[in-house]
Amino acid sequence: MEFSAKQIASFIQGEIIGDENATVHTFAKIEEGIPGAISFLSNPKYTSYIYDTQASIVLVNKDFEPEQEIKATLIKVDNAYESLAKLLSLYEQSKPKKTGIHPLAYVDEQAKVGSDVYIGPFAYIGAGTVIGDQTQIYPHSYIGDHAKVGDGCVIYSGVNVYHDCRIGDRCVLHSGVVIGADGFGFAPTPEGYDKIPQIGIVVLEDDVEIGANTCIDRATMGATTIHKGVKLDNLIQIAHNVEIGANTVMASQVGIAGSAKVGEWCMFGGQVGIAGHIHIGNKVNLGAQSGVPGNIKDGSQLIGTPTMELKSYFKAAAVYRKLPDMYLEMNALRKEIEELKRQINK
Repeated sequence: MEFSAKQIASFIQGEIIGDENATVHTFAKIEEGIPGAISFLSNPKYTSYIYDTQASIVLVNKDFEPEQEIKATLIKVDNAYESLAKLLSLYEQSKPKKTGIHPLAYVDEQAKVGSDVYIGPFAYIGAGTVIGDQTQIYPHSYIGDHAKVGDGCVIYSGVNVYHDCRIGDRCVLHSGVVIGADGFGFAPTPEGYDKIPQIGIVVLEDDVEIGANTCIDRATMGATTIHKGVKLDNLIQIAHNVEIGANTVMASQVGIAGSAKVGEWCMFGGQVGIAGHIHIGNKVNLGAQSGVPGNIKDGSQLIGTPTMELKSYFKAAAVYRKLPDMYLEMNALRKEIEELKRQINK
């Protein structure tokens, strides 16, 4: 499927510099551009590639001014990266979607399945389960009894949604996701650990995306809740009764312990660890590998274990690198002081 520069510029409200009839049918990174591809330039570090790229069309920010001739047609926009995201979404939506229930899928007679749904081979849909319109469930996925999946969701192969859990509209669950496994609840006894039944559920609100092999545990009682617009990367662990506020994003290997509350519009780097029963405010940014033992107020930007403010952390890191030299200097000063004392005592 081909699109012209004129059509693309109209869709993203851009200004064309070059041939408005130039056409593209694929996407490419600017350093790997080929004829018929559209690329983008948003990071100044890649500016040199724009003069040699073979891409037919390149999206650039409005403030970009070339220093030499460029073969490609340019489309100037307010934000090249955001415009590319819009085009990729349009491209994805234009792909034909699978529909129909494969004969090798199991759908319980008490389940309710909406219109234009795809259910792949060896998928399992339990008793009393509700599947919304235009949802796609790929092979070998399991949707347990009385679970509910909303409209327009994509559930890739090997996903497990346990009984009674709730998935909102337009959610995406990548391969290996587990929604609603038991929370880690055990009571110590003289003989060992007695399991505490986990009778709650997991609720994912609308427009949530969960990366591959991420696990979200069901609540002991009540619900583990992931609010609207949350995006979770691969290999994340969300424990029982956690609540994550709307539009928060987390990178790979974040771990959140039970009953922690995370606010809206937060950003967590990879391998952040959150202790249980604490409250993280809104718009909190946590750097990679931060360890959080206590509450954090709104708008904080922290890093380290335990966390500290960014400026303090980087100052401390600069001193830390100098510790070996400082140690040698301190020993030299100690020897000088001892020598001075010896001379004075004479």
